[in-house]
Formats: sequence, structure tokens, C-alpha cells
Amino acid sequence: MAIPSRDDVSIVPRPFVVRDRVVETGDTVSLDLVPVGGGPVPEFAPGQFNMLSPFGAGEVAISISGSDEERGSWTHTVRSAGKVTDRLTRLPPGATLGVRGPYGVGWPLASARDHDLLIVAGGLGLPPLRPAIRRILAHRTEYGRVEIVYGARTPSDLVFSSEIQRWRLRDDLRFQTTVDAAGRDWYGDVGLVTARIPDARFDPARTQVWACGPEIMMKAVAQAAIARGVPPAAIYLSMERNMKCAVGWCGHCQFGPEFVCRDGPVLPYPALAPWLAVREV
Repeated sequence: MAIPSRDDVSIVPRPFVVRDRVVETGDTVSLDLVPVGGGPVPEFAPGQFNMLSPFGAGEVAISISGSDEERGSWTHTVRSAGKVTDRLTRLPPGATLGVRGPYGVGWPLASARDHDLLIVAGGLGLPPLRPAIRRILAHRTEYGRVEIVYGARTPSDLVFSSEIQRWRLRDDLRFQTTVDAAGRDWYGDVGLVTARIPDARFDPARTQVWACGPEIMMKAVAQAAIARGVPPAAIYLSMERNMKCAVGWCGHCQFGPEFVCRDGPVLPYPALAPWLAVREV
């Protein structure tokens, strides 16, 4: 794919306002953003991201975590992990920020039709998957079995708690939750998400695996899925790497020959496997 020229891509942020702010965990919030002056937001593909810039603090890439079929706003789920994200998590309703995008390649929803799906999220890997999950559930008859495994450090780190409970009650998908550590009041699973994969129910020959989370987790998920017989080309990972320009100019997000902002963030496992095995790449 050719690197876009400066004439092909606008990198000027548009002003958006925080319409609503939802506290997900102690350090994570979901921001519902609408354009200043009103009007619909541009369409996006589940898995794409925007560049968010709280004025005076810098800019950061955050995946869109709301539904792609709701055109009135964009939702972004942000964890405080640095100067920019800390400022974002503190923005109150009514605050203005800059937004540019959407950018990147999303989840392969079209090629997943008529396939079983194993979706694995670790930590804050669920928000980038949430738009795709919502799309699948809105068009449920187009897909086969759906297995979702979501893991976090502790129960208090789980996001979208109310929505997860609704997903658990559905009889057309299986949702498993696991945590690394928990107290006596936790009645779910304890352990790594990969420990749930041998128990997942799917036909390996007609399954796609989607994963988002820490790279070490995604590599382990891919290896566990391959051990179950899933073809490597049917495995897709979302690489949440350091992005600065979002259009393939600066090179901050380069991973081997791939630019995560332009060729991803969702990439097929065979394109990533040689580089996931190289330390410090």
C-alpha cells in the first residue's frame, strides 16, 4: 500500500465536545463525543481508531468503542496511562477536544460471515472489539457460533459491566470472563484467557479468531488457536502500538514492514508472526 501524500489525507483535528462521560473503572472512562455545531460523525469500520487531542496536552490514538451503526456520536474508552490519556479521562461533559480520523483497517466482518468466531480480549482490549461484537449481535444470523473470552487483572478492572451481563444472558453466544486475581466475592474464572481456549466450542476449519490485548497475550492466543487446528491466516490481531501521525509518515508505529496506523491496527497473524518472535521489535 502506498504511503498517502499530504494532499490525500487531512491531519487537521475537528472540534468535538464531550456529550457524556461514563466511569468504567477507577482509571477508565468512556467519552461520548459529538461534533461542535452538531451534524453526523463520519462512518467508521469496527476496529478503526481516532486521534484525540485534549488541548494543550498532546495527541493519542484511541480505538472507537461504540456502535458503527449509530451515526450521532463517537464513543472512546480511555484508560489513564500517561499525560494525554490522564487529561482525556478528566474531561467533563461540555469540554471541547480535537478529533481526527477515523484511520486504519478494521475487523474482517465481511469475510467472517458464515464462520464461527472466537473473540479474545485482554485488559483494555475489549473496547476495540466492542463495535464488531455489537455488529455481529445486530446481524446474528449471518454468523456461526460465537465464543467470547474476556480477561482482566481483577474484577474491578472489567469494563462495560452492564453490557457484559446482557451478553451473558443471550443464548446465541457464549461469554466467558476470567481474571488474574480475585477475592472471595468473585465467582468467575481465575487464570489466563488462553486457559479458556481448549474449552471453547468451534469448528476449527470454519473459524476466525480475533484478539486484542497485550502482545504477549495475543501471541499466546494465536498459538493456542493454531493448536486447536485454526489456520494461521484466519487469526487477526489488533496491534495497539505507539502512533503519532496516524497516516504512515512518522514511523513510530512501524512493526517490521507494517505501519500499524495504515496497514492495521487489525492485521492477520501471518504478517505479524515473524516479528512477534523478535525481541524488542
